[in-house]
This record gives sequence, structure tokens and C-alpha cells, in this order.
Amino acid sequence: MIRNILIIGTAVAALSAPAMAATTFYATMDSASKKCSVSETKPDGKTIMMIGKAGFKTKAKAEAAIKADKSCAA
Repeated sequence: MIRNILIIGTAVAALSAPAMAATTFYATMDSASKKCSVSETKPDGKTIMMIGKAGFKTKAKAEAAIKADKSCAA
């Protein structure tokens, strides 16, 4: 009985973990070309700069930050 509960609990945890993973989107700018893009990896701060002070919870919010930033090349 306990073994079945442990197996079911493990299966539920394994299947629900990806759904709980939080993705952070970053509005980034290439320092050489001044082109902006959205990235899921945090920029290094040297060749790729972050627009704003933090990441965004949605890709749409990161894209809005890029549109609002005047330093991005067209």
C-alpha cells in the first residue's frame, strides 16, 4: 500500500514539475550593433546588455520593453 502511494506520488511530482517551472524573459541589446531581442538566458553584461533592471514574466512584456527603449536600432 505504501509502495503504491510512493509510486503515484513520484509520478505526479515528475509530471507536474515542468508546469511549475518559471521562465524569465530578458529584453537584451547587442552592444556593438545596438539590435535588441528577447532572450530566455540572462545576458552577460559585456557584449549583450540587459534592457531594464530585471527579467520579465512574459515574452510580450519583454517585447514591450524593447519597443519603449529608444536606444534599440530599428
